[in-house]
Amino acid sequence: MSRQAILSALTQVPVEKPVTSPAIVEVEPPKITTVKAPLRDDDLWQHIRQKLSFNTASHPRLDKRIKWYLSQPNYLNVVNKRAAPYFYHVVKKVERKGLPIEIALLPFVESDFRPKAKSQQNAVGVWQLVDATAYHFGIKKDEWYDGRQDVLASTDAALDYLLYLHERFDGDWLHALAAYNSGEGRVKKAIAKNRKAGKSTHFWHLTLPKETADYVPKLLALSHLLKTSPKGFKIPSLPNKATTSILDIGQQFDVNQLAKLSGIKKRQLYALNQGILKHRSSPNGPHKVLLPLSEQTLLKSAFFRENFSQGYTVKANDTLYRIALNAGMSVNALKALNNKRSDLIRVGEKLLVSESNEQLDLLIDYDVSPYIKEIKAKPIPQVEHHHTIKQGESLWTISRHYKVAVKDLLNWNSLTAQSLLKPGKVLMVFLPAPAAPKSNKTQPASSSISSIEALQSILRHGKPKQSESPN
Repeated sequence: MSRQAILSALTQVPVEKPVTSPAIVEVEPPKITTVKAPLRDDDLWQHIRQKLSFNTASHPRLDKRIKWYLSQPNYLNVVNKRAAPYFYHVVKKVERKGLPIEIALLPFVESDFRPKAKSQQNAVGVWQLVDATAYHFGIKKDEWYDGRQDVLASTDAALDYLLYLHERFDGDWLHALAAYNSGEGRVKKAIAKNRKAGKSTHFWHLTLPKETADYVPKLLALSHLLKTSPKGFKIPSLPNKATTSILDIGQQFDVNQLAKLSGIKKRQLYALNQGILKHRSSPNGPHKVLLPLSEQTLLKSAFFRENFSQGYTVKANDTLYRIALNAGMSVNALKALNNKRSDLIRVGEKLLVSESNEQLDLLIDYDVSPYIKEIKAKPIPQVEHHHTIKQGESLWTISRHYKVAVKDLLNWNSLTAQSLLKPGKVLMVFLPAPAAPKSNKTQPASSSISSIEALQSILRHGKPKQSESPN
């Protein structure tokens, strides 16, 4: 290196590199969330509390109903005892259909969960279904069975009806609930009236019958109290699992026979299955019965294994799912029936599957003894009457006039609950035939006198000779 280059290197001031600070990244402070203590999901009422979603903002009518519930601190616990055998099933049906959990509380508001409750408008059951609505949504009814009193069958119909109303009222649950109580037409008219007057169409602003105006707040108040759990309000408790099971007998059955076979008291069977009106299920079905046993207990019972199951040998390519599907049961039920904890099966393995025993005699021959033979009502003679529909008439008013069921009017005229009645159209109505005049066994006085005179003559003179027939 040259002397000049060395001097230049020694005298050069080093250029310091700027010290770069690490990039400052703004980090949002962690959000502080209040985590409530988790509610117990092993309790059905706590499970419901977690899923409540209706807006229960304060309103005078709502506050009034809240005060009523608080003044009756034991009300919910008393009704809960009636609901206990059914309530888990009702909640699961509501959840499977995707309805708000509040809908499961409706039988408390409607009927205090009394299966045989009947209103002045002839609405029946825990869901208070009228005949026409029940019929339209698939409820069976005959002299043997009334599906409106069958808690689980009526639940299916009521939920389908509520889904229909929810759609008709553009997703507004308060309008749908009001319509469930007072009728679709009445709520639509109230909405149209407010809309025309430029008023709010929210439920609180509608002019509705007092019963309906109080009906929706009853449900909202119950929801509010369950959510807030104020002092003095007692929330009931139920296990979050089924304590009863539905068994499809697969044939007409006699309650006496079923009681003897299952070891369950007849009184308890009737109490759980209040849709059954007589001593046996309807010949037309359904032949389902709610039993006071959990599914696990039922499937493991000798009663079920001996009478409602049969053997199945596992074949190549079988799965538990396929076997269960073919047997009309769930995989869990199939595993419970066979005491299996895993899904593993092997070819040749023997499994029990659900299958009704067609050889099982579940009927009693009531013709064996005249003392226990059922007395069958004689059919009432009927006459066909033609009714010409007048302006403003409905199936309801016509049925009231002739004292017949709306369902019968629908059947006789091949109509549905949604059919429009046109003035001038003729409906067939079958009415009881007038009773034939009773024969007057008492003879006229003159006839009686002549008979007495004839008798006296016989006693005096002997039997008179018969007159000869004229030629």
